[in-house]
Amino acid sequence: MNLSRRIWLTGASSGIGHELARILLAEGHCLALSARRVEPLDAFARRYPGQVLVLSGDLGDIEQVRAMGATIEAQWGALDSVILNAGTCEYIDAGQFEAALLERVMRANVLAVGYCIEVALPLLRQGVRPHLVGVGSSVTWLPLPRAGAYGASKAALRYLLESLRLDLASEGIDISLVSPGFVDTPLTRRNDFPMPMSWPANKAARHIARCLERRPLHIAFPAPFIAVLRLLSLLPARLQVALGRRLARTSLKEG
Repeated sequence: MNLSRRIWLTGASSGIGHELARILLAEGHCLALSARRVEPLDAFARRYPGQVLVLSGDLGDIEQVRAMGATIEAQWGALDSVILNAGTCEYIDAGQFEAALLERVMRANVLAVGYCIEVALPLLRQGVRPHLVGVGSSVTWLPLPRAGAYGASKAALRYLLESLRLDLASEGIDISLVSPGFVDTPLTRRNDFPMPMSWPANKAARHIARCLERRPLHIAFPAPFIAVLRLLSLLPARLQVALGRRLARTSLKEG
């Protein structure tokens, strides 16, 4: 078993985050768990007494995030790893474009991450072999119908982390970006379109946990799905538009 690390994991109440929490706690790590729903976090605290800090709240509220950071500092004094997994997805209806939808998604997937990074960096600077991890999406490689808000937020997250990686390299803070394909979670079960090569959440979490031990720059999976997306992203722009229009028509027929 690896030496115990102090880890802040967001989005820990369901999906990949919940499975990651289960794996990391079983390995003996200490976890500060954040989510809106407190019940799953309390269940972990009962099962792993002394290993869990429950930090329920709204990551889109900077004052709540700062309070979480203050609790971590008071209890542990530092962080060794931060895994920013929390996020959301909503799809755009171009026929009735709603800017408020874009704002909601950007707040959850970008601004909330920024709030967490603001709080986490001073704690990571006091930690052991500090590691910052952000969960993005493979959608950033190829524009897809209705995914403008979600894709834009994950593209912004990707650029933010890749830029910070350069700025923080001299401080010894490693940054990893996770770009999953489709994963079966409560969020993706609302999708009204096929999800090729979808992985169950526990498989995705196991893969991420194994990879994070090596601190790679990028974790993208499943490999065949990622390879297809990367190849399609090399198509000329007009062919990408034609492909996107075909996907949009298919999605409308299935909906």
